[in-house]
Amino acid sequence: MKNILIVLGIILGIAVFAAGSGLFKKNKSNAVEVKKENEKIMDNKNVKEIYFAGGCFWGTEHFFQQIRGVVGTEVGYANGNTQNPTYEEVVSHTTGFAETVKVKYDPEQVDLKLLIDLYFKTIDPTSKDQQGNDRGNQYRTGIYFTNKTDEAIVKDEVQKLAKNYNKPLLVETIPLKNFYRAEDYHQDYLDKNPGGYCHIEPGLFEMAKKANPLPKPAYQKQDKKVLKEKLTAEQYNVTQENGTERPFQNEYWNETREGIYVDITTGEPLFISTDKFESGCGWPSFSKPITKALIDEKMDRTHGMTRVEVRSKTGDAHLGHVFTDGPQDKGGLRYCINSASLKFIPKAEMESKGYGKYLPLLDKK
Repeated sequence: MKNILIVLGIILGIAVFAAGSGLFKKNKSNAVEVKKENEKIMDNKNVKEIYFAGGCFWGTEHFFQQIRGVVGTEVGYANGNTQNPTYEEVVSHTTGFAETVKVKYDPEQVDLKLLIDLYFKTIDPTSKDQQGNDRGNQYRTGIYFTNKTDEAIVKDEVQKLAKNYNKPLLVETIPLKNFYRAEDYHQDYLDKNPGGYCHIEPGLFEMAKKANPLPKPAYQKQDKKVLKEKLTAEQYNVTQENGTERPFQNEYWNETREGIYVDITTGEPLFISTDKFESGCGWPSFSKPITKALIDEKMDRTHGMTRVEVRSKTGDAHLGHVFTDGPQDKGGLRYCINSASLKFIPKAEMESKGYGKYLPLLDKK
């Protein structure tokens, strides 16, 4: 079936190219952009490669291309007994090659175990030399590795997955002996032929896109509607409308316990108690934030004054102002912060509430 489709695909491809359609040009442009981005990522020395044989390599390649962290793919022929085989030689069942996809991935973005787990969703691992409508030893399944570390991961993961099946698995887990790039018309086949044959159910491509989402930032800016319900009227007025609470009549102006002060809108750490000092102004005063990367400082000329406003970087909440009349032995700055912008976490609760890594800061007096 695939041989007939190859001929039809080539004819269709020539026709589309000759027509110079806008769709083709758009896809080509996008491909160039993706290629440039991948080349940038490929400069990362940590990029690794693993080889998957999963039936027709058209669908297997397209599947892996959807996964965040996969930075390059190439279809070819692996673990055969000749050199530089052609597609016609491979389908003659005389070369021992398997249709295989070389997958290059960034281990900082995607884990090899996840790639293996996702691969298993595209195959029947108990089937011998057959996936979908394709039959022949070139369609056998296998995961081929190039080092001992990957060997251990592959074999361990496949062994775990085997518990989900009632029949023995027929997935090869062996070293890569050889790999030869397939002809150009096989590369990115389903990108060039969106309606082309594929043994993988289309819904799995969407699943692959969502399988490794970008991790959410630990602290996120909240919608004002959410904050309106979550905060008190004063907290909302101060953080969202640049209000100012009354001096000496706020929660933390005379707080002396050890602990950490976090953004009331996001929970992100901002100040530590060892940097707090009594300034006499009636608001919590700090010589510095935990790190300047956590705040934004902006010129404020409201109310006929020229001051430097302090806002939280992630939450974009108004915190207060910074002045140059602080203790000289602590740097000379005074971060005058509204209690309504802060939430205080006592030292005894920092570990349980996720701020344990900041405990060493309390020892720096």
